[in-house]
Amino acid sequence: MLRSSLRRGLPYLQLWLLTACGAAQPREAAPASGWPAYGGDPGGSRYSPLAQIHRGNVATLAPAWTYRTGDATHDDGAEGPQEGCGRCHSEPSKFETTPILAGGRLYLSTPLNRVIALDPASGRELWRHDPHIDVEQERAEGFISRGVAYWDGGAGGTCGSRIFFGTVDARLIALDAARGGACRDFGDSGTVRLDRGVGEVQAGQYGMTSPPAVIGDVVVVGSSIGDNRRVELERGIVRGFDARSGRQRWSFDPVPRDPSDPEYRSWDSTAARITGGGNAWAPLSVDAELGLVFVPTGSAAPDFFGGLRPGDNRYANSVVALEAATGTVRWHFQVVHHDLWDYDVASQPSLVTVPRGGEQVPAVAVATKMGHLFLLDRRTGTPLFPVEERPVPASDVPGERAAATQPFPLRPAPLHPSGLVRDSVWGMDDGERDACLALFDQMRSGPIFTPPSVQGTIMYPGFAGGMNWGGVAWDRERDLIITNYMRLPMWVRLRRRAPGEEPDNHEGTPYEMTRAMMASPRGLPCSAPPWGMIAAVSLRTGDLVWQRPLGRIPSLTDAPASAQWGSPNLGGPIVTAGGVVFIAAGMESELHALDVETGRELWHATLPAGGNATPMTYEVNGRQYVVIAAGGHGRLGSAFGDYVVAYAVER
Repeated sequence: MLRSSLRRGLPYLQLWLLTACGAAQPREAAPASGWPAYGGDPGGSRYSPLAQIHRGNVATLAPAWTYRTGDATHDDGAEGPQEGCGRCHSEPSKFETTPILAGGRLYLSTPLNRVIALDPASGRELWRHDPHIDVEQERAEGFISRGVAYWDGGAGGTCGSRIFFGTVDARLIALDAARGGACRDFGDSGTVRLDRGVGEVQAGQYGMTSPPAVIGDVVVVGSSIGDNRRVELERGIVRGFDARSGRQRWSFDPVPRDPSDPEYRSWDSTAARITGGGNAWAPLSVDAELGLVFVPTGSAAPDFFGGLRPGDNRYANSVVALEAATGTVRWHFQVVHHDLWDYDVASQPSLVTVPRGGEQVPAVAVATKMGHLFLLDRRTGTPLFPVEERPVPASDVPGERAAATQPFPLRPAPLHPSGLVRDSVWGMDDGERDACLALFDQMRSGPIFTPPSVQGTIMYPGFAGGMNWGGVAWDRERDLIITNYMRLPMWVRLRRRAPGEEPDNHEGTPYEMTRAMMASPRGLPCSAPPWGMIAAVSLRTGDLVWQRPLGRIPSLTDAPASAQWGSPNLGGPIVTAGGVVFIAAGMESELHALDVETGRELWHATLPAGGNATPMTYEVNGRQYVVIAAGGHGRLGSAFGDYVVAYAVER
């Protein structure tokens, strides 16, 4: 696809795509000046009250320190940075981690699940722990880890505070935050196996890619599951473990198996017994005051044919609020009924407040692959702006019954266009456009939620988003939501399997599935640019405040206009009290600083590798730093590396 890098870029992306209201409450206090959780705070606001770096001086930012993890090689047990790739696995790494600052240290994880503690002022390594992932094992999502979680047990000594992280080979591990050794009193000598009690597990297909959520003394984990393999997939069970002992306290299955569950009756009884998936692979959020965990769930299995799971498939494709102490469902809100498009809730639910009548209503912002942004009362799940159930196209695939309606938020309005029409098919020249038109004319195209078909169906938004795991950032001073998203057309085709034919995917159904990005011979998307965007939305009114292209495709030097075309992007934004949005995410290995009120670029810096991670910021010794992991993303095709880079205002 996007030739060269577009042979080094979007082709890798295409490979990826071929394989994923009550009483108002007062405004919440701003979080501490550190970054104690993956999303900045346990609620995932990605906001910092720091203002030492602000719109007036951000242009003077310069590198303060750079650290290399050593994961430029996949050599098991490698020590220190190494050039080359050693025993590199065929599945490229994705350096998506966001470090946290807790107990005076920076903690981060690498694609191979190595956990590293750094001095936040200098970037000097303090300790590292290597769980020795088998790099020869095929992994459903490759090698990836978005970060770790911190727990303060309120006691000194060994493991008085702990770092929790999950591995791609399905281990939940507890480490002594001070020294990095395993906490032997947790589970089996520091480890709890997560691949037990979730059904039959296929090697390399079940693990964790996002950090755990910690609330009180409970550590809550979801799972990453290789989808589209079969109906009886591993189960997407969410579990809460005791932070001290590792004992499982509760579990919640997004596919209700128990007839006493209120949503069991919304499922076919056979489907409820055999269907897998529905897993929460994106980061979870918590509200300690309400005692709730907010769980973003994905599609029930498989993604593109749901004939064996009739009905809305409730709890899947939802935000589910669980009681942290018991795992009991408090409320749930489904963003897609009977998913046939791989429209997982891929973003961390972010806790915000919505101004209403002079009060601040506690809310949760749910960003979706469809480009929809839902704002819900976090106590009840009630939408704070109108949501309308609209009729959507029916399926003509024998055995399939698509949902008759889907939920559409009226405010904020969808950020992504709905459906690709023939007049909007695009190419860089006549030949490119003709090729895209020929592909368009072969397939069915309609508005969002047009079901997959045997003819082939164009998806726009595509199954990568819209919004993905980068999520949103909340400017609590200006009541703004900042989010980045992609605008890439995809297609999916079903083929009825011949009798006796060995399935390649969708095992247990009558159909095989193929999918890809809808691309020209040069590898460019067949929809008009921009292909990557960042936007600000008002929480007061639901209006779009500003939007602009995000990212750049480095190989398009022959097209000067391409600087405004944006690029596929993975990673997310943060926002500070200084009025600055920081984001990288694109294919061009650059970190950008934008004015939060206008979107105007204030500064950018060239990174040593792709910045396909969400940055973070903190202050130590009176100096504010902005830190980002720069290691690239194998499937996006951005430049590979193993860097962690800190920026600060020059002294």
